[in-house]
Amino acid sequence: MASSATISDIPATKKVKSKKTLKDKKSSTNEANILAGNQSSEVLMAETVSVVPETEKENNVEKKPKAKAKAKAKQQQQEEVVAEKGSGDGGNSFEKQLQEMQEMMEKMKIEKEKTEEMLKEKDEMLKKKDEEIKKLHKLKEFKPTMTLPIIQSLKDKEIEKQDKKKKDPSERKRPASAYALWCKDVYSEIKKENPEADFKEMSNLMGTKWKSLTTEEKKPYEEQYQAEKEAYLKVVSKEKRESEAMKLLEDEQKQKTAMELFDQYLQFVQEADKGTKKSKKEKDPLKPKQPVGAFFLYSNERRAALLGEGRKLPEASKVIGEEWKNMTEEQKRPYEEIAKVNKEKYQEEMNAYKQKKEEETANLKKEEEELMKIHKVEALQLLKKKEKTENIIKKTKDLKKKQKEEKVVDPNKPKRPTSSYFMFSKEERKNLLKEKPDLNNSTITALISMKWKELSEEEKKIWNEKAAEGMEAYKKELEEYNKQQAEATNQS
Repeated sequence: MASSATISDIPATKKVKSKKTLKDKKSSTNEANILAGNQSSEVLMAETVSVVPETEKENNVEKKPKAKAKAKAKQQQQEEVVAEKGSGDGGNSFEKQLQEMQEMMEKMKIEKEKTEEMLKEKDEMLKKKDEEIKKLHKLKEFKPTMTLPIIQSLKDKEIEKQDKKKKDPSERKRPASAYALWCKDVYSEIKKENPEADFKEMSNLMGTKWKSLTTEEKKPYEEQYQAEKEAYLKVVSKEKRESEAMKLLEDEQKQKTAMELFDQYLQFVQEADKGTKKSKKEKDPLKPKQPVGAFFLYSNERRAALLGEGRKLPEASKVIGEEWKNMTEEQKRPYEEIAKVNKEKYQEEMNAYKQKKEEETANLKKEEEELMKIHKVEALQLLKKKEKTENIIKKTKDLKKKQKEEKVVDPNKPKRPTSSYFMFSKEERKNLLKEKPDLNNSTITALISMKWKELSEEEKKIWNEKAAEGMEAYKKELEEYNKQQAEATNQS
């Protein structure tokens, strides 16, 4: 009966037991504690006996949470083991790790400082290089204001030589020999006598005939050759002399031009260091200004009124533009006529300005030609000086010996008068110094020699007569002086 009572009571208590089984899910933590060793095995047996499954279904439901609880318990156990080990041996290892980390941080800081210093140095180097590059670019902009007249003159001379070669090739050709001149005259006759003869045979025939000629027959050809040779040598020697003279003048003035260029370069470098701006190109103040168009004439007239009303310049310009677009052709016509008149006037002024400029360039060319002539004369004078110095160096020893042997000159002896050229040069020197006091002594002498060459025979005659009068007076004074000297010797 007891057993039957219990079996009959099972459905009634089924719901209650199911609730208990759900609550027993919390007891899974107790099982985990039991596995960890926190509770005794006896308690485990009591709980397992009290919670006996009544059906197989309930047992299957309870197996899954138990497996999960076991896995969690294992994890907790491992963590506790690690914690226990760390509490004992892990303290020292953690401190070591901290020290290592601190050392690494210090090394990183030192490396960072070094890299920053390196970067700063590189930036400074780059800045210096940029400054040097800027200076070099500025130095490239150096343009000397001075010109080199001698070098330019040599170039002009080379151009003149080329022109002469083209115009007068006979001046530059070497003279033909006496035999060649004779061949020109006789070639046609010998060719008629021997029409089938080739060039080699003709040359042999002409050679044998030239050898058979007498000295009298050869004489006219030889005289012609000598005359042509002398003319050719004169031209060549003159050109060589001029070129040597120009080279001497160039060498003398090279130092002056070099010093001037150096001074300009130093000034330019100082300005480049200061960082001065480029000087703008100077405009010619005499050049006529370009006239204003019709629209600008209208805008100049209308702008004052709009600004008087209190409007700003950009607003006023917009209004003027709109008004001009809306204006009819009749309204625009007076401004266009004024612009047309101004344009015609500008063209006339521009033509006059261009003509003036052309005249100035022509005058400059003439001045350059005159300067070229002066340079040539100066160069020849330098060459003469060089030749004189070379002769003086050779004769210095003889002159020293002669000076010792020479007698003292009598101061009462009349002096020889100056020549016509020196008389002319004295007066011209005074006039040139009055007109151009800044001229050099060498340029003055060059100008005097040029003027003397340009004088006509009648003008030179006046100076020659003055020189002749002085020479006659000198001869009379010399005769009287010689008589006095002779009487003095006789008395003694």
